[in-house]
Amino acid sequence: MGSDCLFCRIVAGEIPATVVRETPTTLAFRDIDPKAPVHVLVVPKEHYADVATLGQGDPALAGEVLATAAAVAEDEGLLGDGFRLMFNTGAYGGQEVFHVHAHVLGGAPLGPMLARNLG
Repeated sequence: MGSDCLFCRIVAGEIPATVVRETPTTLAFRDIDPKAPVHVLVVPKEHYADVATLGQGDPALAGEVLATAAAVAEDEGLLGDGFRLMFNTGAYGGQEVFHVHAHVLGGAPLGPMLARNLG
C-alpha cells in the first residue's frame, strides 16, 4: 500500500506506536483514542482494506490476526471477565482506517453492542 495508509506506516516504523505484541505477520498496539480501559488494535503487517478482503484473500493470516488478538487479551488480563473483539468494515460499519484491524476492548463492562439511535 502507498505511504498514505496510517497503519502501513506504523508497521513500517515511520509513525510511533505503543506496541504490545508483535509476530512475524501481525502488530498489536494501543489505540491513541481508547474507548475502554484496554483498547488495543491488531493489524496484519500486510495491507488488506478490511476483514472481508483479508478473510477471502488469506484465511491463514486472518487466523493469525485472531490468534494475536487472543494473546493480547490474555496478556492484558481480560480472559477472566471477558472482552470484545471487533472489526469495523466499510462506511456503515464505522471503519475509519482502511487497513483491516481488530479492536481488543475490555477492562470494564462495555455495554450494548450497538448504539440505540439506529433508525
